[in-house]
Amino acid sequence: MKKTVLAIGIFDGVHIGHRRIISAAIREAKKRRAESVVVTFDPHPLKVLKPHISVPSIMSASHRLRLICALGADRCCVLKFDKKFSRLTPRDFAGKVLAGKFRASKVFIGTNFVFGKSNAGNANSLIKLGVEFGFEAKVVPMVKAGGEVVSSTAIRRYIISGKLNTAARMLGRPVSVYGTIVSGKKRGRLLGYPTANIDPHHEAIPPAGVYAVWVRRGRRRYGGAIFIGKPSTFGETEPVIEVHIFDFHEFIYHEDIEVEFVRRLRGVRKFRDHEALIGQIKRDDILARKSLKTG
Repeated sequence: MKKTVLAIGIFDGVHIGHRRIISAAIREAKKRRAESVVVTFDPHPLKVLKPHISVPSIMSASHRLRLICALGADRCCVLKFDKKFSRLTPRDFAGKVLAGKFRASKVFIGTNFVFGKSNAGNANSLIKLGVEFGFEAKVVPMVKAGGEVVSSTAIRRYIISGKLNTAARMLGRPVSVYGTIVSGKKRGRLLGYPTANIDPHHEAIPPAGVYAVWVRRGRRRYGGAIFIGKPSTFGETEPVIEVHIFDFHEFIYHEDIEVEFVRRLRGVRKFRDHEALIGQIKRDDILARKSLKTG
């Protein structure tokens, strides 16, 4: 196995700061004629160490890997984060994992990177341990967007509060929901607007409402409108995520799709009857199509 150049982090969201770390590792690997490897963790360490704290994931591990691999890394590796792994000392992590398992010659990390039992290791200690175990540790400075430091924590907060444009600036791409199409109650079909129900692979979801969206299925992109919330007109109390894909009639149950948010059209309302709801859906359809043309 040849020497490697690593980029290490949770990388939830693969935002513009994460991409700077990963891209730096890929460039360095090419200079050294080494293998570029991105190392990430699943589940999120806080879900193991502090399960009582809610940390809504911006994206699933599979979605994260898809975006990371698109950046051009030679290899992506997901380390299972469990209680046993969390008990590794900083020295063991540096010596047995980075130098031993990965044969690292250089390791790129973010400023706030912590590791080892009780998060006892930080960027400075990794630099020192690297000297001991034969690899160089490089700290990549944080990135700012709109005067604010870009972080997964901030992005989660902006998505959940509905500030999608701010979140998108930090992500470097539109906020999206990624998930599997599952069978629903087929209400949309009865109303003349068939919808696909999405079971999301992550927890950071925009607020309830209707949005104009782009739907990505493989390499193809379709316009659409998505409803997030409780279908109160039908007396439903469980929230759903339903997307109507414009001019689309294919069977896509069990497929994974990504829905990118373009514009919020309205909040959730309860309508007096189905006719009133159909009238609103028609208006949503027209406005969503216009939004996609201008947005």
